Amino acid sequence: MPTCLSSVSDGESQTSWVSKLTKSYYQDDQQAKLMHLQAEVDSLLQQLENLKRQRLADTDQKE
Repeated sequence: MPTCLSSVSDGESQTSWVSKLTKSYYQDDQQAKLMHLQAEVDSLLQQLENLKRQRLADTDQKE
């Protein structure tokens, strides 16, 4: 079963793939909106990874 979270590098490669794919299927304004949403998703993934690292570090310090 695939996990919900991926690494940032996976997100970057997905962004690249989405960028290439959307160029041929969407009008410029739709593509701009999609790229903006993709950037937001990438940012949120980074925040989640940072929170995960912080929680792991906090757990390690308590032990």
